[in-house]
Order: sequence, then structure tokens, then C-alpha cells
Amino acid sequence: MRYGAAWQSFFVLVFVGYMLVWILLPTNTYKYSWTPKLKEKLNSTYFREQGVNLLLFSFPPMLVAAVGCVYLHLKKKKSDSKSRKRLYLSLKRPAMVAAPLGIVNAVELTFAAMFVVLMIWSLANYLHVSFGHLHMHTPGVKVWEAKFRSVSLRLGYIGNTCYAFLFFPVTRGSSLLPLVGLTSDSSIKYHIWLGHLSSVLFTLHSVGFVIYWWAMSDQMYLMLEWSSTYLSNVAGVIAVVLLLVIWVTSLQRVRRKMFELFFYAHHLYTIYLFFYMFHVGVAYLCMILPGIFLFLIDRYLRFLQSRERTRLDSARLLPNGTMELTFAKNPRLSYNTASTLFVRVPSICKLQWHPFTVISNSNMEKNKLSVAIKSHGGWTQKLYKHLSMSLDHLQVSTEGPYEPASSHFLSHESLVMISGGSGIAPFISIIREIIHKSTNAESETKVPKLLLVTAFKTTNDLTTLDLLLPLSGASLDLSKLHLQIEAYVTQEKEKPNEDAKNQIEIKLFKPNPSDSSISAVLGKNSWLWLGAIISTSFLMFLLLLGLVTRYHIYPVEKRGENYHYSYKIMWDMFLVCASIFVATSAIFLLQKRKGSSEGNQIQNVELQSPTMSPSSWLSPSDRELESLPHQSLVQSTKVHYGARPDLKRILFDCKGSDVGVLVSGPKTMRHAVAKICASGLAKNLHFEAMSFDW
Repeated sequence: MRYGAAWQSFFVLVFVGYMLVWILLPTNTYKYSWTPKLKEKLNSTYFREQGVNLLLFSFPPMLVAAVGCVYLHLKKKKSDSKSRKRLYLSLKRPAMVAAPLGIVNAVELTFAAMFVVLMIWSLANYLHVSFGHLHMHTPGVKVWEAKFRSVSLRLGYIGNTCYAFLFFPVTRGSSLLPLVGLTSDSSIKYHIWLGHLSSVLFTLHSVGFVIYWWAMSDQMYLMLEWSSTYLSNVAGVIAVVLLLVIWVTSLQRVRRKMFELFFYAHHLYTIYLFFYMFHVGVAYLCMILPGIFLFLIDRYLRFLQSRERTRLDSARLLPNGTMELTFAKNPRLSYNTASTLFVRVPSICKLQWHPFTVISNSNMEKNKLSVAIKSHGGWTQKLYKHLSMSLDHLQVSTEGPYEPASSHFLSHESLVMISGGSGIAPFISIIREIIHKSTNAESETKVPKLLLVTAFKTTNDLTTLDLLLPLSGASLDLSKLHLQIEAYVTQEKEKPNEDAKNQIEIKLFKPNPSDSSISAVLGKNSWLWLGAIISTSFLMFLLLLGLVTRYHIYPVEKRGENYHYSYKIMWDMFLVCASIFVATSAIFLLQKRKGSSEGNQIQNVELQSPTMSPSSWLSPSDRELESLPHQSLVQSTKVHYGARPDLKRILFDCKGSDVGVLVSGPKTMRHAVAKICASGLAKNLHFEAMSFDW
């Protein structure tokens, strides 16, 4: 990109300044030098105690978010040079593979260490400043008791610092993550790390004050105080109780065994944040405002998109319980390989949204989008039963698709894709993308050689390989595709004597006039419109806040009367929500009207029945039912019974200077591959985990 260096310099400059403010926040320099001078220059009648923190903590991230949207719009996907690609691959190399952090690369390890240093630095400086002013504590309170209270209070301050970054990783469509090559799916582990750390800090903060009020000062009544001039203690008590419920149910053991409990308990965050804001006050609310602001924009956009019913064209049911759902798609919508689509089926559950990997190719399949779903949980099993019934129509809503963090794997010299069970889903989309490039005469991209190593439990699971080709794959020419498939059946020692009797089942659904095709929520130039939403809604919030403060709050305080402190927080929350609602709704309706005026019609997609039997994977000698593409795939497949893949041998035998290693599947498999690539014994291996579960 022509002005790429200038853009990057701008982002780096703002980031350095933003972090400098966080570094100086707990020091005497900020409290007794910066803040008084800034208050003198800012018009306090418009923002009062929020003015300084709005300028220093809220404005820089919102500026980066708005300008970053313009940068992402202008940035071309193929503008990365070879040197940038090599830098990206070196940064992605695993530096540590260990529980409970999982797979961590050098950049993540560096930033994690820097964040821990920031936490320690902040706590040390907070205590240094507070201990220097203990002479101001309440008479009759011992010095060590005052220090104990001060430590408990400052632990809450540090937890608030964690919250300043907590919401960015879970903001799918409007966060700053794409600026650094991340998405919410690929960075969910950062949200988990920050969530655990902040929960520990807030728990210690709360326990410390309970001990101080109960055992030291005999002031337990303060826990139930809702002050009109300062923070609300009882709101903090309610918030920490909700926090403990959210935290305990999000622990890995609870989350895996009782997912629905985790899912519904986690949605208590809305009530939790409500009371949390009453407890921290308007000044500290400004510090976490950018993350919450962008998160609310994202949530509202997702709500607007999810209100539309999506047209489900067909379902392909495999005998092993795997499903391929094919939706109608706007031809103008394009997406990258291994994208994620969130699906809701109201007839199963009206509240639950589940993410699934998109396996279709945006260039090969212009009018449709497909996802792969494995029925191994309660929700997916119910869906499989629904689809197995005689249905003419199924009501479905979707969100997305959300693109992955990168697509550098397509520029490797060769690719080794290692999967276990349903982990093969992202590799289906990659193979379809490479098939498209190899069959497209206009494409000058050299396709990499492919080795797919996949492990299944039973022979019946081999039918998942049928998804490597779309239903209309009979016209594809795979002669230029260099694909080798090594399939391992781990729980059966030999090939069954009888071929699989269950056949692939195709379900075609009748169109419904109320259904619509999957489209980009903000149209073609979505990044530009998102930047417009961010900038206009934030400026609207500042304008409304200034007017309310100047002409409603300030006159009351000028008369010497007390304006209830909680009312100020309620004004902040209301104005944030109102600004986001107005700006987002206006731009969304504008884009929707524009799409309607263009006469966007849902096109009927002609689906062909498969020309092969799933048993052909088991009996390659039977060719009469196969199409040429399927026959080519069957010939490229070697099935190993009663064995597991020798990952070290497979990876170390890979030839070439640039081998991309992609892994998707169980955690043990991902960690094993990451350790091999991190060992340094093979310099040509470049690792990247495709699974979203850290």
C-alpha cells in the first residue's frame, strides 16, 4: 500500500501515547501535575470530572477505531510483500506450549509479559502514592489497617485496568483487532486471560473490604450504602456476586460439561455491568468506555442482522451425523476461507447462537454459502433430527460471516493440514479455495501442494470427505490439484467386509418470501460505514453529554445543591446507548434501502444430487457411480486402519523451504503439532492453529 508506512506510524504514535497515559496514571505526576493543568484548560462546566479521562482514555482508542476503519477499507488483501509474509510467519511460530495458557507465540508472550509488568508497576505506584498520604486517613484507625484498606482499594483499580481491554477480543465486527491481524475468534483466549485476572483482582478487592469493615472498623453497614454524593457500595456487592457466578460457570470443566449453564450465566454480564458502573463512577467509567462502546455497536449491528430470516436452500446429511447446510447468498458478498457463521434455529432454541466453519468458496459458489456441522452435542443432535424429518421449510437466522485472522497459508509452497474429527471443517474451505484457483484459467496464483492428514474414529466417518467437493462438483477439473489424503481410522483395526449401507441424504427446502439471502450487514463498503457509525455515535455522545452537563447538571451544582452521583452514571449509560442506537440505525436503514433499490433478488440455486456413493471411499474398485472429481479424490486417498498418525515422521519428511502446517482438532493434537514445530528441528515448518478453542 502506497501510504502504508504513514498509516502504521500514526497507529504506533497513538498507541504509544495511550500506553504512556496508563503508565503514568498511578503516579504523582498524573495526579498532581497533569490532571490539575488539564482541568484548568478544559471547560469543566461541560464535562466536569469526566473531562480529563474522556480526553486521555476514551478519545485515543475511538480515534484509532474510526481512522482504522478507513485504513482497512483502503488496504488491499494482496498488498503484503514477501518480507512481510516471512515476518508474519516468524511471529506466528509457537514459543511456548503449556497449560493453562495453551499455544503461545513470541509476540503474545512478549505482550503478556509487558501487561503483567504494567499491572505490577501500577499497583506499586498506587500503593506508593497512597501510603505517602496516610496522614489523611480517618482518626482512630491504625496505620496498618489504613494500609490494608488502601491495598484492597488499589486492587480494584488494577482490575479496572484489565476491563479497559476485556471487551475488544469479543467484539466481532467493530473492534480494533483487524488492525493487528486478529479476530475475536482467534483472540478469544485474551478475553479468557483478562477475565480470570480481573475476577481474581475484584474478588480480592471485595474480600479485603469485607475484612476491613467487619474485623477492623466495625462498619459492615457500609456494604449496604448507596451514597448520593459518591460511589455505591451495595452496587459493588451485587456486581461481585454476579461476577462470581459468571466466573465459576466459565471455568473449563463447567463450560464443557454444562455448556448451557455457562451460556446463560455469561449473559448476566448486562446486569453485572449495570451495577459495576454504579460502583466505579463516571471518572473511571471513561477508562473502560472505548471497549464497551465498540462492543455495544457490534452487539446492535448483530441484532439488526439476526432479525432477518435466512433462506436455507438445502441440507446434505451424512450417515455419520455430519450436516452441510447451504444458504442463499448475495452474489456481491465475498469472504475468505475458514470464515465463521453464527446460526440460530428458533424451533430448537430461540436464544442460542452457535458458530460453524464456512466450507464453501466465495468465488466458486457465487450464490450460496455452506457450513459444516457435526452432531455431537444436544443442540446439533436436535438439528440433525429436525433435518431428517420431512420438512418443506426450516426457519433459520444467521450472523456473519466473520473472516479469519489471516489467509497467508495460500501463499505457502506446500501445505500440511492435520485434523481430528470435525476439525476437518476449515480445511474443506481451504481445499475448495485451492480447487478454484487451480481450475481458474485467469488466476496466476501458483497453488501449493496439499497433504491432508485426518483422523476419524470409525469407517463411517470417512464419508465426511465427501464434503471436500460441493454438490455441483461434477464439472470441476482436478488434474492440476496436487492433493494427497492420509485418512486414519483409529477405532477399527481393519476394513469392514460390507460397504456402508447408509447413503448421503439431500434435503431441498422450498423458498419462503420472508426469507432473505446472506448479505453484508453494512453493504459493500462496510469498513467505511462502520467508521462513520463509530465517529458519529461517539461525537454525538460527547455533544449530548456536554449539553446535559452544562444545562442540567452544572446549574444544580452551581446553586450548591447535590446532584445525585448515580444519576450522572445513568445519564452516561443512557447517552451512550442512545447515540449508538440513532447513528447505527440510520446508517443500517440507509444501506438496507440502498440494497432494496438495487433490486437484490434471491436467485434459485440448482443443486445436483451427488454422483457417488459414500461406499466408494471404502471400495475404490467400484467406479460406475462416480464422477471424475470424486474419482480423483478417492484415488488420492489412502486409508489406515487401527493406527494413529505419526506426526513427527510426517512433518519431518516434508520437503521444501516453505511448508505451512495447519492443525485443527482436539487440544492434545494441536499441542503435539505445535511442540514439533516449535522444537526448531525443522526450520521449514510454519505453524498455525485453525481451531477457535484455545
